[in-house]
Amino acid sequence: MGKFAIADAEIAKIVICRRCKSRNKVGSVRCRKCGSQYLRPKRKDTKTKGK
Repeated sequence: MGKFAIADAEIAKIVICRRCKSRNKVGSVRCRKCGSQYLRPKRKDTKTKGK
């Protein structure tokens, strides 16, 4: 993932709303902004170009 292990641990504590793309805490059941139930975990690795 990133350069620093501490930063990677903080990124792992985030879930993203599929509807409005806002950041939420891991234990969230609903989005804090729009109230949607459709949440996904934050992507752990970056996309690779070319392959």
